[in-house]
Order: sequence, then structure tokens, then C-alpha cells
Amino acid sequence: MEKILIIVIHPDLENSVINKRWMSALQQNPERYHVHDLYREYPNGMINVAAEQQLIEQYDKIVFQFPFYWFSSPPLFKTWQDEVLTYGWAYGSKSGFKMEGKKIALAISVGVAEEIYSAEEKYKYTLEELTRPFELTFDYVKADYQPLFAYYDLELNTEESWIARSVPLYMAYLDAL
Repeated sequence: MEKILIIVIHPDLENSVINKRWMSALQQNPERYHVHDLYREYPNGMINVAAEQQLIEQYDKIVFQFPFYWFSSPPLFKTWQDEVLTYGWAYGSKSGFKMEGKKIALAISVGVAEEIYSAEEKYKYTLEELTRPFELTFDYVKADYQPLFAYYDLELNTEESWIARSVPLYMAYLDAL
């Protein structure tokens, strides 16, 4: 089986409930998953663009794992996109498009119930609709954007059984990529 790069983007992983648990499960299988923690790697927010590009080039399957904050991702993911997806590397020239054909996916932890993300409910849009800018970004660089993985209702369900239930679901999602 092909090794998957998991880029974890959580500004407070130590106090995370679910992302910390997912990361721990991933790290138990290093021959299958390479876990890259952006906030640990770049605590000052200064991204080593060449190192990130080199890392991306080594994998054909890449998952960005993060909590859903203010209807988007934590800010370091936007910084990563702005700095790493450069002209001539990710797009815009004959030597660009280094992400072309790579399977790209999002694994998102969400505080509220899935039903709240619908036209009839409080947030008016599905999670897929709210994450469309990520899809467009990765389509633009000719990556193969995959349907996202989401685990919902974490504000009210923090008991161990709810968290533990998420791990095999996440692993099955990754295996199906």
C-alpha cells in the first residue's frame, strides 16, 4: 500500500481532543502514514517553502487534517497555500504543476452536528459547499481533489467512546483514498 502524507494543522494540538487522537493513531503506523505537524514545525509561522515543496513531491496522496474554525481552516493552512503553491512549482509554467494528479483530501473535525450544515439550518451551507475554495485551489494546481472526511458534533460529544469511534472511520477513509 502506498504511503500517505498527513499534514496536521492544529494550533493547539496538545489540548485537542480528536486531532490529537487521530495523530496518535496515524503515528502507530509509520510505514503507512507520514505525519507532518505544521504548527510544531513552524511555531513562528515562517514556512520553509523549499522543504514543504520537496515533501509534497515525495507523495501521491496528501491529506490536510484540521479543525473547522470560523467556516475555514486554521490560519497556518492559508499561509501554507499562499507560500508553498508558487508560480512555476504548483502552476503557471511548463515546469510547474508539481501537484498534478496527486490525490488531495481534507480530514476535518467539526464542533457541531452535521445537520446544522444545510440550507434549512443555521449555517445555510453544507460542509462541502463551505470547503469549495479548497477544492478550487487544488483543482487549479491540477491535483486530484477527493471527497472530504468529516467527524461532527465534537462540542457536545467529548466522551471517550465518541472520540474512539472516529478513529476506525478515519482509518477506513484513508485506506480508501
